[in-house]
Amino acid sequence: MTMKTGKGWVDVGKAALADGFLVIAVNSLEKLYAQLMKRSSGEADIQVHKADVEKDLFKVLSYQAESAVVQGYFQKAVTCLQRCKDMLTRLPKQVSEISPFVSFQNQSYEIGKMDKKYSPGEEMQAKVLRLLATVYLEWDCEQYQDKALRAISLANEVVTYSVAELLLHEVSLDFCLNTAKLLLEHERELVGFDFLKSISGRFASSPDLGKIILLHIEFLLQRMKEPLAKQKIEDVITGHYTGKQLSPETLNRLHIILWDRAAKSYEAKNYSEALQWYNYSLSFYSSGQIDQNLAKLQRNMASCYFHLKHLEKAKEAVKEAERCDPSSIFTQFSVYKVAVLEGNTEKGRNNQKENVFVACFQNEQQAVAIKALEYLSQHSQDCQQVFTLSQFCPSDKAVLIAQKTCLLLAAAVDLEMGRCSLTLTDQIELLSQALHHIQACREIWNVLKLTGDFSKDPTDTLLLLYEFEARAKLNDPELDSLLELVWELPQIETKTLETIASLAMESPAHYPSVCKRALKSALTLHRKQEAIDAVRVSKCLHSLVHLSLPTGVIDTDACVLEEVWGYFEDALSIVSTTDDYPEVETLWLMTRAWNTGIFQYSVGKYKEAEHWCGLGMRFLNHLRSLKSSYESQVSVSRRQGGKNGEWWRGKQGRNCSTGKWTRQKKSLDA
Repeated sequence: MTMKTGKGWVDVGKAALADGFLVIAVNSLEKLYAQLMKRSSGEADIQVHKADVEKDLFKVLSYQAESAVVQGYFQKAVTCLQRCKDMLTRLPKQVSEISPFVSFQNQSYEIGKMDKKYSPGEEMQAKVLRLLATVYLEWDCEQYQDKALRAISLANEVVTYSVAELLLHEVSLDFCLNTAKLLLEHERELVGFDFLKSISGRFASSPDLGKIILLHIEFLLQRMKEPLAKQKIEDVITGHYTGKQLSPETLNRLHIILWDRAAKSYEAKNYSEALQWYNYSLSFYSSGQIDQNLAKLQRNMASCYFHLKHLEKAKEAVKEAERCDPSSIFTQFSVYKVAVLEGNTEKGRNNQKENVFVACFQNEQQAVAIKALEYLSQHSQDCQQVFTLSQFCPSDKAVLIAQKTCLLLAAAVDLEMGRCSLTLTDQIELLSQALHHIQACREIWNVLKLTGDFSKDPTDTLLLLYEFEARAKLNDPELDSLLELVWELPQIETKTLETIASLAMESPAHYPSVCKRALKSALTLHRKQEAIDAVRVSKCLHSLVHLSLPTGVIDTDACVLEEVWGYFEDALSIVSTTDDYPEVETLWLMTRAWNTGIFQYSVGKYKEAEHWCGLGMRFLNHLRSLKSSYESQVSVSRRQGGKNGEWWRGKQGRNCSTGKWTRQKKSLDA
């Protein structure tokens, strides 16, 4: 009893409380063992009793070692484990039992090596070694540093050996790439990068070798190993001009990585670093090549040169951009910006485009800026153009509110047009544009909130709902992150949750699990209110039942039926305490319960059928004007023994545009 009690305290994290019980257990077992040793060894059952006592003592010592490790008494743990190890010669079958108990100690690894038959496996060995290294460092970092490093090296050898075995088999490149991704995503950097080097050698002659190189570069950048990544990129550039070109698809992906890295450096105002990344991308273009992406690249490089005050280099970059894409408005903007920086105000004054205003404003050329602004105020009918210029005005509260309102309305219009769009391409474009407006609005809103109290402003909720709708319909991978923020909100309203549930199922979005979770959260909030809104609760329960128990499904999992039963019970508890619960919803629940029973009956589940039909009868008692009509139908159905006893199998569902439930009723087919 004391042994089990001590183990129980260890399992719940109360190691200090466990010690007393374990000491009593050890003392009792040692006394019992001493008494057995005094008895004659000729007795038939004496060896059996001694073996049982040794096994129990072995377990208690293991528990004591585990407790000591938890409390940081490592020397005590080693002593206990040494006793366990000494006992293993008499208890060979207990070898596999000791390892889980002593995963923090060196003894566990040694025990695993004693006999491979009892080893806990390579994965557990690696885990034991990593934990052992942690113990060494926490015990005394200076004294046991070498031992900790040795343990880590052994752990890596175990994993490396397992990974190396893959290369002994005929596996595809994609399989190897996925393996490398798993290793690197689970923080096995050393093993992952070594594996990438190994498969690079194996697939050296493959046309898809570039995929390995690209993955290697991506993960080096993710792990902030920029010097190594740059070396790999320079090797790729060298190979590009020595007959080892990447495939067009892989090269395009590499350009994206390089530009993304350059953009981050630009945002951090590290323009020299940004230029280095852009130059890597430029190295893959041949001399004289004409390409719109090359024009964009040259414009980006020109922007960096502008910030670094390298006007001559900026002019060269702009000239190249003009050669590749002279008609682009962005190229023209760069041309006029160069003109302004050179002090050519006449050229700027003669230009009739808003770009001149922007360039002059940024460079404090007020005379030219006034001329450009006068022109725009007299001739521009483009609301987007006016909004862009408003961002150069002082950010006072009135301007911020106006910008926030415009962007919020723009996002709402994009979403509405997306709902009505006839083609998927148009819908994707509108939803993406909505996300852009939402992001811009949120940035302005965050600044605006610093200027006063906006606690009653619904902007946060609207932005949340707009973003959820757009990402859900785009099947955006960032939807999960957004949902985590939603579930963590401390004061979310039931109406917001109900709207999320509706949007989660609004085509082309289809997220039943999100819908159910939102409805459950809304239902929980409804229950906490002093006065329950029976109508809104009925809609939540209707949706939950409909999602969990689709109409006409016979073979339903028992767990699902148990979950749905809970929804029916919730509805019944509300129906029995208020007259505000819609009678048509009570009728719907009654029929679903009854028909579920009929389905169970049809497959020979008579006990379940009785329960569900009985549940339907309980709802029948709460009908008002329709009670007498359905009582007669139930009577007929029961006399028929459940044959064809389903009241209706019409289409039942929710109208996403109106939020109203519709049903198509059929009479009982007796």
